[in-house]
Amino acid sequence: MRKIVLTAALAAASGAAVPAAAQDAPFTGARVEALLGYDNLKDGSDGETDGRDGVTYGALVGYDVQAGGLVVGVEGEATDSSVRARSFDNFQLGDQLRLDAGRDLYVGGRVGYVISPQAMIYAKGGYTNARIESRYTTTTTTGGTTTTTTLTDRNDLGGYRLGAGIEYNITPSAYVKGEYRYSHYGKLDDIDIDLDRHQLMAGVGIR
Repeated sequence: MRKIVLTAALAAASGAAVPAAAQDAPFTGARVEALLGYDNLKDGSDGETDGRDGVTYGALVGYDVQAGGLVVGVEGEATDSSVRARSFDNFQLGDQLRLDAGRDLYVGGRVGYVISPQAMIYAKGGYTNARIESRYTTTTTTGGTTTTTTLTDRNDLGGYRLGAGIEYNITPSAYVKGEYRYSHYGKLDDIDIDLDRHQLMAGVGIR
């Protein structure tokens, strides 16, 4: 009888320890998110630029560790986008460079600070690689004859991303978040197009 009572007591204590640990560190563990947001891609070179807005969407996986009020984590993300950007007069008057954004892969880390048992603010940074489809069009007139030349290409551009956001637990295992991030990419076929990206993201996740 004594063994039965002791076993039951240990089982009850063990069961109570799990939610207590989760309550002490609510931002610890593996997580997966669905993402949706506003996307803006702009060529910041010397030409006349027509930045375009669109929608970005995707998914993220990550892992966080909480120690007191500090949270440190790693994450990886894959998104796609509907955004387009155009710039004019890049190399000669009347030319046009059109950029269509494709898939974007990101890996990085974040550091957060817990401001309440449900809420955390954080900053993030890492490496991003975006697929860009480019279309360059130029028009020349010779002897009264106008000729239009179009060149197309597809490139994977590497760069860096910085961001900040807030995460809020709506249940012990589910949360929502809002985030701003800025990304900058490198050269397109040795042409410095100074490509900048601004995004406002919303996420729903499970930890």
